[in-house]
Parts: sequence; structure tokens; C-alpha cells
Amino acid sequence: MWETKINPSKVFELRCKNTTYFGIGSIQKIKDILEVLKNKGIDNVIFITGKGSYKASGAWDVVKPILDELDLKYSLYDRVGPNPTVDMIDEATKIGRESGAKAVVGIGGGSPIDTAKSVAVLLKYTDKNARELYEQKFIPEEAVPIIAINLTHGTGTEVDRFAVATIPEKNYKPAIAYDCLYPMYAIDDPALMTKLDKRQTIAVTVDALNHITEAATTLAASPYSILTAKETVRLIVRYLPAAVNDPLNLVARYYLLYASALAGISFDNGLLHLTHALEHPLSAVKPEIAHGLGLGAILPAVIKAIYPATAEILADVYSPMVPGLKGLPSEAEYVSQKVEEWLFNVGCTQKLTDFGFTKEDIPTLVNLAKTTPSLDGLLSIAPIEATESVIEKIYVESLD
Repeated sequence: MWETKINPSKVFELRCKNTTYFGIGSIQKIKDILEVLKNKGIDNVIFITGKGSYKASGAWDVVKPILDELDLKYSLYDRVGPNPTVDMIDEATKIGRESGAKAVVGIGGGSPIDTAKSVAVLLKYTDKNARELYEQKFIPEEAVPIIAINLTHGTGTEVDRFAVATIPEKNYKPAIAYDCLYPMYAIDDPALMTKLDKRQTIAVTVDALNHITEAATTLAASPYSILTAKETVRLIVRYLPAAVNDPLNLVARYYLLYASALAGISFDNGLLHLTHALEHPLSAVKPEIAHGLGLGAILPAVIKAIYPATAEILADVYSPMVPGLKGLPSEAEYVSQKVEEWLFNVGCTQKLTDFGFTKEDIPTLVNLAKTTPSLDGLLSIAPIEATESVIEKIYVESLD
């Protein structure tokens, strides 16, 4: 295949709404980025990250000496957890405000970068807090500059305008999307991702797979979101098993990261619908659930539900995984089964009962899917009418 002829150490610029430096060694571009900020008079930044990945990945070994060399002031918030909460955002914002931060650098996967995006807004809107932001009590038009150093190949948040956070007391996990949330620059360096363990590797990649499944089939889908969706599936099918078997395989990490970026671009254009709207209540109620694994648990049932309405598109998009499809509505159950088989073969085996959910939880989950701020917008552009009975059926079929 042609991709074997590409040199993964040749850093290139992926230009969308932002500029992403992509390739092995692209972390070195952080010096250029910070110099751009300094030349703009931005001499004080806050870093938003998790508890250890920014060091374990090797990213901080590059970033810290450059901060010292450029004599940049900085503060650090390193307490972002999986499925970050509005309280974490407010804690980080407090540090940023008190230290006088003029820009935000997120180092990590979706959780730290989404948190960084949110902090960037609240550093502009100093009279607002994270709950007001995620309950859409105001619509932000500005944010301080955002830099994303990505450490996973799944969320695509480094190339898009989305962010997610949980409001724990309400079991809400809303998504927001504003143009001011695009990072100014991002770094996608596959060499920073070799420390991802098997579970993380699978979870983040399944997240990307769900992004394109939805982006290709929403009412807002376009030829662009469909084209990027098909290439994402091809790359995931080819390279995920290789990364699972050999975590140090940089070519596999490179193409899974590229697939993730494509998926982020795809859903930035085509948006999302059922799997994300139905997964957010799962990981809001049980924050220990890895977002991608929650998506994987319900993906087959979602495909079964939407395939009759989107058969020609999904037959083409999923052809690398399920070859020989004709794009007929009657193939829905077959495609659903084949996708589930593929998920199980790569190690994504958990269903809702494995996460501790029972039939008694379904009404609560349905209600959260319908009432969580922003999720109604996702449901409104699903390719089928997202009635309570449709949502309930997907949850029930995903139990085991």
C-alpha cells in the first residue's frame, strides 16, 4: 500500500481551522509555537494536563527546557481526570487567573485538551464559571490562544471546535462547540503515544471510529465528511491490530493518529448523533467508563438502527471492515453483527452489563439522553427520528 512509502518522521502541516504539526518529532515544533506567542506579547501561559502522562510520554522533557530558554512564565494544573468535570475546569481557571496566564496549553488526550479549551474561554469571561459555560448560560465568542499537544489517537479535539465536561451533581455530560475553541496550533506526534497501554489504544481508536460513523450519516453529512470517514475506517482496520500487538510500532501509531485527525475533521464538518448522545449519560453516571469503550458497547445497536436509512453510505464507509455489502436496508443486522465481531476481535468486548448497568437503569439513561444540555441537538440530526423508544431499544440491545 502507498502509505508504506511515506516517511513518518517528515513533519507536515495539516491545515484546517488551525495548523497541526503532524509526524514523529513534531513535539520539537513547540519552540516555534511558543516563540510565536512571545512575539505577540504572550509571555505567561498555563499548562493543563493529567496527573502523569505529560511526563511519561516524554512531552514535558521537551517543553520544560524550551520554557526556560525562552524565559516564559508558566503555571501548571495537572489534576485533570478521565471524563473531566466542571469543577476541574474551575480549579484550573482559578490558577490561570491568579497567575495572569495569557494563553493555555493542553497536554494530553481529549480530557486535558477539552479542559484547556474551556479554561481559555473562562480566562476571557472572568465573571463566568464552567457550569454556566456547559449549561449554555452564555455563548462565548472569544478565548485566549489555545495550544494542543495531543497524546492520544482518538478524540480529534486538537483539530476541532468541540469540548466536553461533566456536571456531576446532575449526571450531565454536555458537549459545546464554538469557533473560539479551535486551537491556534496543535502537535500530533505519534512518538508520544507509544506509552498508551492496550486498553487505552483500543478505547481511543474506537472513539475515532464512532466519530466517523456519525459524521457520515447525520442530516448535516457531506461528501467531505463521508470521504474522510471511509479513509478513517481503512486505516483503523489496517493499523489497530498492529498497534495492539506492538505498542512501539510507530508506523501503526502514525496512521492511527492520522485516522483520528481525519475523524476529528469529519465530525467537525458532519457533526455527531446517536452514539455520542447515548454514551455521554453512561460515562456521566459512571465516570470510570472509558469514553471509547462506552461508545463501542453501543455502536453495533446504533448501526443496526440507522443502517436502513443510510445503507448506501455505511456500506461504502465500512467496506474495509465488512466487504461485499450492497447497500441494502436488509443488511442492517448482518453489518451490526460483523462490526461487533470486529470490535471483539480487537479487544473491545465490554457491553453495558459489564459496566454495571441493568434494565432498571434504562429509563434514567433515556431521560439523560433527552434532557442533558446539547444532546438534543445531536439527536435532532440523527438519520432516524430519535424517539424515546428508539433510544431505549439501543440501550437494551447493548446490555449484553
